[in-house]
Amino acid sequence: MLEWERRCASEVLADAFGFHAVQLGLPELMALEGNRMPHRWLALQAGRSPAAAGAALWCEFDALPFPSQSLDLVVLPHALESSRDAHLALREVERVLVPEGRVLITGFNPASWWGWRHWRDRRRLAGGLSSGLVAAETDGATMGETLGVRRLRDWLRLLSFEVEGARFGCFRPPLEQSRWLDRWGWADRFGARWCPVVGGVYALLAVKRVRGMRLVGLARRQARYASAPRAVAVHRQHRQPPSSA
Repeated sequence: MLEWERRCASEVLADAFGFHAVQLGLPELMALEGNRMPHRWLALQAGRSPAAAGAALWCEFDALPFPSQSLDLVVLPHALESSRDAHLALREVERVLVPEGRVLITGFNPASWWGWRHWRDRRRLAGGLSSGLVAAETDGATMGETLGVRRLRDWLRLLSFEVEGARFGCFRPPLEQSRWLDRWGWADRFGARWCPVVGGVYALLAVKRVRGMRLVGLARRQARYASAPRAVAVHRQHRQPPSSA
């Protein structure tokens, strides 16, 4: 899964233009390695994510410590699933992005084998915590609710985002033994061609659109001159005096 997401991020974000980019969560992915922006940071959730060598700050994803319209690119690798409020976290991303800024979101597809396993692990984790047990092998930060692509598209549309594209991957069942994973290798080729919407993981790229922008400087002055009424030429006819008989 990490390999597919890393390859997808390198292809999608290689030509993303800007100066400031932030990845929220999942330090094992490092999705900004292939990007050429001069300032790139990794932000982790305070108290939930393990310490990482490349982490620049710890914060909550639904309360980002960045000024409004200050970032050109935000990457959310399973960040909405691990945040306290996924919709509020997405609103924060819209706030900190500049106009025409981009956001890349990855997550588990609920309509897949991976989504079913994610739901099962959440149920098991909830049952273990309620009985006083500690699930040592399960990261609680990744046990949030999964978001489908259609639902995520609706949220982005309400926040004035325009979805540029979506990709699906990891069509094999989430098996733990490598020999069984190798036997299911045909599922990746079959699913990518004939049934892409049932992939276990998706990557969605969206652009922040700002409508009603004002013209400034020379462009505004030219528009004012173009809208001014044109002068109308008036042709006067000179009357000749009457001839004397």
